[in-house]
Amino acid sequence: METAKLLKQLTEARGPSGYEVEIREIVQEQFGQYADEMHTDALGNVIAFKRGQGPDPRPTVMLAGHMDEIALMVKQIEKGFLHITEVGGFDPRVLLGQEVIVHGWRELPGVVVSVPPHFSEPAERDKTVPLDKLFVDVGLPPEQVEKLVRVGDLITIHRSFTELSGGWAASKAMDDRTAVAAIAICLEELTRRKHQWDVCAVATVQEEVGLYGAMTSAYGLAPAIAIAIDVAFGHQPGLPEAETIKMDEGPSIAFGPNIHPRVFEGLKAAAKAMELPHQIEPIPGRSGTDAWAIQVSREGVPTGLLGIPLRYMHTSVETVVLKDVERTGRLLAAFIARLDDEFLDALNWKELPSKGQGGEEA
Repeated sequence: METAKLLKQLTEARGPSGYEVEIREIVQEQFGQYADEMHTDALGNVIAFKRGQGPDPRPTVMLAGHMDEIALMVKQIEKGFLHITEVGGFDPRVLLGQEVIVHGWRELPGVVVSVPPHFSEPAERDKTVPLDKLFVDVGLPPEQVEKLVRVGDLITIHRSFTELSGGWAASKAMDDRTAVAAIAICLEELTRRKHQWDVCAVATVQEEVGLYGAMTSAYGLAPAIAIAIDVAFGHQPGLPEAETIKMDEGPSIAFGPNIHPRVFEGLKAAAKAMELPHQIEPIPGRSGTDAWAIQVSREGVPTGLLGIPLRYMHTSVETVVLKDVERTGRLLAAFIARLDDEFLDALNWKELPSKGQGGEEA
């Protein structure tokens, strides 16, 4: 699998939260190459099922990475200019000057603009332009705009996938299309490995607005365990080292109250067994990922979380190292290949040792 080619296809597709039609078709095609069964549930999650080789009834491991992206929406039309609001959480500091596509009666190219600094109050010139003072110009007369655009129409960022030097890449929607790519890599890898458990690979919807796709798909699948895959803050200047993970050193394996200790240990053991670069990421509270919703589905699901290092989150130039995406997919496959009855039995909380998840005595 060519990771750069796959990520280009995934990230350049449009798929705002709740409107994942275009990206869903691509994911169905990618996952379908390796799945025994495929379906889309009522909320729009893509679910690929791959049978294990163990005896019936087999436990199921769920993989979840969200395919929706942050976007904008038209909230008011004023003399041909479009006032905007967010679908998900954009960094408003980087919106000014972005090229966009307005999804009206037909697609309209536009730009995000504001009042020139020459006409701003002196005290405002050095500040970030707030969202309510930004608008989109599509270059058409007001009467044409009124015919082609309605309040509530979506606006997506127009950005091409860019390969950087050294195996790095930048694009919009790397959060969380990198996870979708990693799951596809995992499914391909599993065609060359034996695994006892069934695998349900889910490209979830509406994560950016409330984790809804993970919540409903986990409820419907009722897996024995689940692994969520998301992006994590990659180290860069200006960020505290203790709150970031290193780029090009493999995925992070999270631990904390959102994570089942046995799943954490299983992921860590799989990474060590294959000598795969990985990092340990403490998350002492809410992870803010699909793992948070999956963990409390039904009577509870033992859950793990892998983080793909990413810089410049929630901008149009989210940056990753392609090898980190590949390592994440390979780690998932290696972990799944190790799942057996003993692992299932060990999920019992009564048998858990009194150790911290870092491996030291508590």
